[in-house]
Amino acid sequence: MAINPKSHHDLTLLTLSLFFFITITPSSSLTYDSNQTVYEILPKFGLPSGLLPDSVADYSFSSDGRFVVHLERTCYVEFDYLVYYDTTITGKLSYGSITDLKGIQVRRFFLWLDVDEIKVDLPPSESIYFQVGFINKKLDIDQFKTIHSCRDSVMGSCLGSLKRAFELPAPVDEIPMLLTE
Repeated sequence: MAINPKSHHDLTLLTLSLFFFITITPSSSLTYDSNQTVYEILPKFGLPSGLLPDSVADYSFSSDGRFVVHLERTCYVEFDYLVYYDTTITGKLSYGSITDLKGIQVRRFFLWLDVDEIKVDLPPSESIYFQVGFINKKLDIDQFKTIHSCRDSVMGSCLGSLKRAFELPAPVDEIPMLLTE
């Protein structure tokens, strides 16, 4: 039985194409090790580790990118805006974005609004984008590179801001006198 060289060549090209497609696809190169912390996983997806506060108790991550993060308690973190984290945060993680996000809210004026999606530029830039309803807010990514500590209540943040607004300058021990005669 003779093998048609043209069909053999086509089959080889098809096999090589599939091999390269499978090995180059971003989702296949993003491996997940159950011994890693969620803070180690986020950068593997092109996202800063400081998107979540320091109170993560545990998390689960499925092969389709869906995740559940449990915090020790609800908390607040001050970025450019005050952010509230529920005890359970869910969403879908893919390279450069978190979609279907639930459990994170941001205070804008006197309203608490759900953060629906988080994205970064590809290739990476100095910006991160938060989808809040129909509003897309661009922020500097540097403030999300470090993991922040939780505050137990929004009042601590507000009272601290009010206190700073009404503080008097520190006492001055000496006031230089400039007298010219």
